[in-house]
Amino acid sequence: MVKKIGFDNEKYIEEQTQAILKRVEMFNNKLYLEFGGKIIFDYHASRVLPGFDPNVKMKLLQQLKDKADLILCIYAGDIERRKVRADFGITYDVDAFKLIDDLREWGINIAAVVITRFDNQPAAKIFKNKLERRDIKVFTHSFTKGYPTDVEAIVSDDGYGANQYIKTENPLVVVTGPGPGSGKLATCLSQLYHEYKRGIKAGYAKFETFPIWSIPLKHPVNVAYESATADIRDFNLIDPYHLEAYQKLSINYNRDVEAFPLVKRILEKITDSESVYKSPTDMGVNRAGFGIIDDDVVKEAARQEIIRRFFRYSCEYVIGLVDKGTVERAELIMEELNIKISERKVVEPAWGASQEAMKNEKGNEGVYCGAAIELKDGTIITGKNSSLMHATSSLIFNAIKEIAGIPDKIHLLSPSIIESIANLKRIISGSKAISLDLEEALIAMSISATTNPAAQLAMDKLKELQGCEVHTTHITTSGDQSGLRRLGVNFTSDSNFSSKSLFVV
Repeated sequence: MVKKIGFDNEKYIEEQTQAILKRVEMFNNKLYLEFGGKIIFDYHASRVLPGFDPNVKMKLLQQLKDKADLILCIYAGDIERRKVRADFGITYDVDAFKLIDDLREWGINIAAVVITRFDNQPAAKIFKNKLERRDIKVFTHSFTKGYPTDVEAIVSDDGYGANQYIKTENPLVVVTGPGPGSGKLATCLSQLYHEYKRGIKAGYAKFETFPIWSIPLKHPVNVAYESATADIRDFNLIDPYHLEAYQKLSINYNRDVEAFPLVKRILEKITDSESVYKSPTDMGVNRAGFGIIDDDVVKEAARQEIIRRFFRYSCEYVIGLVDKGTVERAELIMEELNIKISERKVVEPAWGASQEAMKNEKGNEGVYCGAAIELKDGTIITGKNSSLMHATSSLIFNAIKEIAGIPDKIHLLSPSIIESIANLKRIISGSKAISLDLEEALIAMSISATTNPAAQLAMDKLKELQGCEVHTTHITTSGDQSGLRRLGVNFTSDSNFSSKSLFVV
């Protein structure tokens, strides 16, 4: 079964590139472009818009790299509280390091890193030191005086003027960050203030993907954005300013609509002229809607993403990362579109595998785990935990056996190898949990492949799991999460713990 495509990358790149270049021309060839969403590895977009290349924004920037500088913003508070990017399971400061490396691989250099709302937080100072000692320019911006009500104070030498000016060479300056609230807008406006002080009549615009202004308010793709931001309580609405100015419906989200009057006043104060923008939609450069080529496909993909978000927030709630209101918001969004958990095809088979484990195994301290994967041909494969393996390890081994046509009775890892690793964990590490998590199991299989042809055949099939759907009945351990991320599967979990122990690695 070939995965259905609902989005045309080439059409999107062409549309978006032309729109950006027109905006640069509008502002005398100096534009600060706030980049919303993930600049690279935008997996949310690729999940809800099947066919969307998660790195399409980088391909677009590559076409513009001779005309663009790039500034990376990160909020000091996110560094201090070690906020995590879920796609990779890494903190925002580490994600910033990774982003700089990734950009270099694409041939794009960072002009500067800006630590926003900096107040000498210890972790932020360490982050700054690490970058500067690797010869990367770092600027710190403190909280803007007078913000958000006193425009006179904001647009003054004591407001934006108190921030250091970042010198850029190219007509397009892309301002990005690892996530929402990183200070991208404030950095753009601060730079605009300094540019006008130097007689350069620069402009501001916003690169957006979601919500998509040109599709309906309650389209599942736009609702999936609300689900993805349930923790910060974002919601979509019809842009009232656009409707008033043009008598046309367009979709925006609450923070941009709420901020528009203030941003418009600040822009007018900086430029000493009437703003060219009549609505927050005007400010955006968003041609994603014109890349949709199969509406039914993207609707179904978005419904699946909404379910995945519900499971993710449920797990984050029980481990203390989000509040109960976030889970309730995600649940309400599902109810609004009449989405049922059972629509995620791997959930009920995973529950069944857990019940089977209960019948056949003593389990881990009385906890019985199940997992299921949907292969690309629609086949559902399950796995369960045992004294030798975690449920995810069993699942992936069963899946690649199915793909490779390896009979179930043939071992990819001999019991003696598994027992040797278990002894190592027990004796050297003093670990109570001796069954193999997925990362351990994959490493063991790669070693076994040197002498076991079946293991080598199975290893060659791992790449075919990328993009498959996985569900587990319990919150995965760090080793399982790492292994699943490396395989590139979309995984969810029930909000149950896999062990009665508080400390689980």
